[in-house]
Amino acid sequence: RVRRTLLARLGSAERDRIAQTLARIRLADRADRTAGLLSHGQKQWLEIGMLLMQEPKLLLLDEPVAGMSDEETERTAELFLGLAGTHSLVVVEHDMAFIESIARKVTVLHEGSVLAEGPMAQVQADPRVIEVYLGR
Repeated sequence: RVRRTLLARLGSAERDRIAQTLARIRLADRADRTAGLLSHGQKQWLEIGMLLMQEPKLLLLDEPVAGMSDEETERTAELFLGLAGTHSLVVVEHDMAFIESIARKVTVLHEGSVLAEGPMAQVQADPRVIEVYLGR
C-alpha cells in the first residue's frame, strides 16, 4: 500500500523514470518486492538505482561488488559499462578481475599517494605495483 500511495502522487513522467531506472538496474520484475527480500547484489543495484534517480553526473562507488556472487558481479560490470556512456564512475575495488572488465583507466594508490596510473596492462606491469602489491 505504501508503494501505491507514493506512486499515486507522482506524475506519469516520474513514474516512467522509475520504470526506466528499474529496467536499467534489472529490477523491474522485482519492483513489488520488499527490499529486504532482495539478494545482496540486487540490494546494491537498488542503491545504484536510487542514486541514478538523482541524475548525478558522477558516481562514487566503494567496493560495489564485495560479497556478490560471480553472476551478480558480471551483471554489475554490465550495468557499469552501460552507465559509462552517460555518467562518470569512480570505483574503489579490490577485485582486479572486475576492475579489468570495466576500467578504461586505473589508478593504484599506496599509503595515500598515486603509485601508478594508466591502462590496466600498463599498471599491472609497473615494477612498483608488483613490488608493493605482490611483494616481488
